[in-house]
Amino acid sequence: MATTLEAPAESGRRGGGVTRAQVDARTKLFNRICLGVLIAFAILWLVPLAWALDTGLKPNAETTKATWWIDNPTFGAFRRTLQDTDILRWYAASFITAALNAIFTVITASLAAYALSRLNFRFKNWVFWFVLAGIMIPGQVLIVPQFREFNSVGLLNTFWAVVLPQVPTAVAVFIFKQFFDGLPRDLDEAARVDGASFWRVYRTVIMPLTRPAMAAVAIFTFVQAWNNLLWPLLVLTNPKLMTIPVGLATVQGSFGIRYADTMASAILGALPLVAVFLLFQKHIVQGIAGTGLKG
Repeated sequence: MATTLEAPAESGRRGGGVTRAQVDARTKLFNRICLGVLIAFAILWLVPLAWALDTGLKPNAETTKATWWIDNPTFGAFRRTLQDTDILRWYAASFITAALNAIFTVITASLAAYALSRLNFRFKNWVFWFVLAGIMIPGQVLIVPQFREFNSVGLLNTFWAVVLPQVPTAVAVFIFKQFFDGLPRDLDEAARVDGASFWRVYRTVIMPLTRPAMAAVAIFTFVQAWNNLLWPLLVLTNPKLMTIPVGLATVQGSFGIRYADTMASAILGALPLVAVFLLFQKHIVQGIAGTGLKG
């Protein structure tokens, strides 16, 4: 009886069944295809950056030549940008506004997400969906009412006018809530049994466990605030308070057809963000992986 039962299975493995070697070969082929696609997209992404660097290293007289070869490479455009503009002051202003925006966003978004994840109240799901609906509202729609609001309270031409409108972020609330939902509620109950209050549980139990999500939200918020041009351009007219995008937008017109200076200023403005991604890319991946936003 054992022989008759094993025979069909054995014949199936020998016949049209898929062997382990075939599965491994298909997996390797799929991985190679994915790797090739990623390499192709990486090259497409790097070519404009390489062209910008190539143009920035050329003398202005050679920038109109459609060639990668540089006859006389020079850092003159970078030197002129550092000497003839207030880019160091713009660095400081951008760092202050982006850092304040990241700090306030992490605090407010985590508090809102903690309430939506841990507290029970009427219409909680409706509130959560109402918050997510903010993702569908373009920021440009709110420019006029926000400008009138900050003008009425006398906050124009201040860092607060740049920071405060960018603090409410629905995506940050969603990321924190997804992370909080993945934490066991036994931690909260154990802390409550020990006499911890609501705020102490949030501060000493929950937040230390959400460092990956906190880092991801802080970094993405920092980058978004650093790159923001439209709103700071409207509320800042004092040259001493201008951020990197606003400052570069105001001086690029004075460069005229000096493409090398324009490319050099753009590269210098983007360097801090490249450094941020290189230093904190591990935290970004961990934060996104822990929120359920993978793939």
